[in-house]
Amino acid sequence: MQAKKIVDALNQALREEMERDERVVLLGEDIAVFGGAYRVTEGLLDLFGEDRVKDTPISESAIIGAAIGAAMTGLRPVAEIQFNDFLTCAMDQICNQAAKTRFMLGGQATIPMVIRAPYGATGRAAQHSQSLEAWFMHTPGLKVIMPSTPYDAKGLLKTAIRDDNPVMFFEHKLLYGAASPGGTAKTAVNELDESFTPAPDEEYTVEFGKADIKRSGKDVTIVATGYMVHKSLKAAARLSADAGIDCEIIDPRSLVPLDTKTIIHSIEKTGRMVIVSEDVLSCGVSAEIAAIAAEQAFFYLDAPIKRVAVPNTPIPFAPIMEQAVIPQTDSIINAVVETVKGSSSDLQTV
Repeated sequence: MQAKKIVDALNQALREEMERDERVVLLGEDIAVFGGAYRVTEGLLDLFGEDRVKDTPISESAIIGAAIGAAMTGLRPVAEIQFNDFLTCAMDQICNQAAKTRFMLGGQATIPMVIRAPYGATGRAAQHSQSLEAWFMHTPGLKVIMPSTPYDAKGLLKTAIRDDNPVMFFEHKLLYGAASPGGTAKTAVNELDESFTPAPDEEYTVEFGKADIKRSGKDVTIVATGYMVHKSLKAAARLSADAGIDCEIIDPRSLVPLDTKTIIHSIEKTGRMVIVSEDVLSCGVSAEIAAIAAEQAFFYLDAPIKRVAVPNTPIPFAPIMEQAVIPQTDSIINAVVETVKGSSSDLQTV
């Protein structure tokens, strides 16, 4: 049966990998009895028992530390952190231990672990709404993954579990498709069902470092991550219908490793580039991709690169303020029109 929601695709991937390999274990806050804050691990305790699906204390450093030890001694742990904001409580374990140990031991030990973390703004204010993926792109030794569809989520998570290196696996809260503590995730998914690719109930993986072209086009390249892929697809539909602009949309899927070849090839074709990401502008995902494009595709660019991301501000609590700082469809449209036509747009989103 196809998984039409990312939450079901992730659950399916975990179940299949736990059936395939008895070394795969899960740990995190409320993942066993409760089934996870977003229901990703629901039902797995009944299938695999408490030895393989473990509730932990509310201590992110303990969760990651235990996962590192488990990985070094033969298991393949998948650790869940309820909000990616709380990864900051385990930065030493992630960036100094998990990321570096294999190098420091000359390859004599591997760290086959996955850290799953929900990210993105969903009305939960500054400490529960961040997108921190760029912090981990900056740390050598970590792989960084951001799926945007059920198909990609399942295939990428299976690849992550089988990888012998630590993998940061970021999941946008508004893409899960399950009821969440904030109650907004299901609504967002229903609005974007047309751009979701279901995950088939069969064995497959998705290769790291291989971007997916979600929409082919000739006028401008849009590189978008996670939830921003769907906002970009919506913007592209409006731009095509109302302005005659044909957008090519690239979803990197993995930020480390990054498929620079696909991005550069698209710029060679379109001559223009817009990058859309939910993290902050300063030293963020969009800054890195823009730098790569400037270094490797400068002479193919017919206009300056535009970035659509969060200003350098904490995410506000007030809904109208949150919407003002998070990239929206109209801000993507304006960036594209400015890039292609040299002026801002008065197109309105639906």
